[in-house]
Amino acid sequence: MEKNNHIFEELQARGLLAQLTDEDQIRDLVNNGKATFYIGFDPTADSLHVGHFMALLLMKRLQQAGNKPVALVGGGTGMIGDPSGRQDLRSMMTVETIDHNCECFKKQMSRFIEFGPDKALMVNNADWLRDLNYIEFIRDIGVHFSVNTMLRARCYEQRMEKGLSFLEFNYMIMQAYDFLCLYEKYGCNMQFGGDDQWSNMLAGTELIRKKLGKDAHAMTITLLLNSEGKKMGKTAKGAVWLDPDKTSPYDFYQYWRNIGDADVLKCLRMMTFLPLEQIDEMDKWEGAQLNTAKEILAHELTTLVHGEDEAAKAEKGAKALFAAGGAGNMENVPELILTDEDLEDGSIGILSALVKSGLEKSRSDARRDVKQGGVTVDGEKVTDIDAVFSKEALEKGILIRRGKKNYKRLRAQ
Repeated sequence: MEKNNHIFEELQARGLLAQLTDEDQIRDLVNNGKATFYIGFDPTADSLHVGHFMALLLMKRLQQAGNKPVALVGGGTGMIGDPSGRQDLRSMMTVETIDHNCECFKKQMSRFIEFGPDKALMVNNADWLRDLNYIEFIRDIGVHFSVNTMLRARCYEQRMEKGLSFLEFNYMIMQAYDFLCLYEKYGCNMQFGGDDQWSNMLAGTELIRKKLGKDAHAMTITLLLNSEGKKMGKTAKGAVWLDPDKTSPYDFYQYWRNIGDADVLKCLRMMTFLPLEQIDEMDKWEGAQLNTAKEILAHELTTLVHGEDEAAKAEKGAKALFAAGGAGNMENVPELILTDEDLEDGSIGILSALVKSGLEKSRSDARRDVKQGGVTVDGEKVTDIDAVFSKEALEKGILIRRGKKNYKRLRAQ
């Protein structure tokens, strides 16, 4: 891999960097391909989502510039759960579930990061956290932390309002210990994370310097919008996953195609690999041209996650729906095949159809949207919550739309 002597400046220009502890040293390391950096991923599900996407793309950019990524999955910290930005305690997961999720993460990350000897590493903090001796740990590590300082940390802010458990209070210390272990085991000299992780990351940097001396090279940097990226990972109708079995390539494409006008150029800069000069030209676009920018964004990101073929199919499917009022070629429109088990007395009700298609999360959501006139079937508005569709109609296929831009074709075998 060729070194990019200006990757730091490019990351700045793309709006990816916010706070840094040692800017000059960080610039020198990443520009000269000498950074071994880590980003952590808590395995709270069996798929990464859009909220992780920006971090994966950052790792890809830095690896292409000659730096070495360490993807840290939280097989240990996942047993506690990060309290950052949360108002409630995370649900407890079994060791088996956590380990399964970690394996799923690695498969997805391999689309973005090249793993192997002298390349990227995938590390699980369960290796050093699950078998800790508590007394030794608090004597060796806990002594370096001030409770007063910890209580002022932003990561505990919301949880303090409802009651911060001692379990969660340990999270900062364990994340800081992660950085120490990665520094000692793998020469990891830098950590990246969202702005909501700043307190935890500073704790790791300080732990290394207190324990190993002020000359220890440990540096911290945050992504400007990673916490916003986490918000982007969820929509009103559920999460946007990178796993095609959870979010189809078509729905992934549509998510980005429907992004707000104010966000499209920001996302093009932060998340695509298009030249900045090309994106800067789009700054002059307005009106209908912004739709073209959204199509470019959706195509680029769907290609990164699902490949060029799936991106092309999603694009064709989207254009078919909007051509001639949705009367175009339906070949690439996402489709759900219904079996006899999905039908009741040889038909399906509109509420069940909306839920089974994934257009609605629940029957109550479906009922509300139908009553409010937000649902059409084959171009005709459906306002009767008791409307049903026969197997004969389903064998031909029906096209359900919720809102203006959410479609699914249902067909019975």
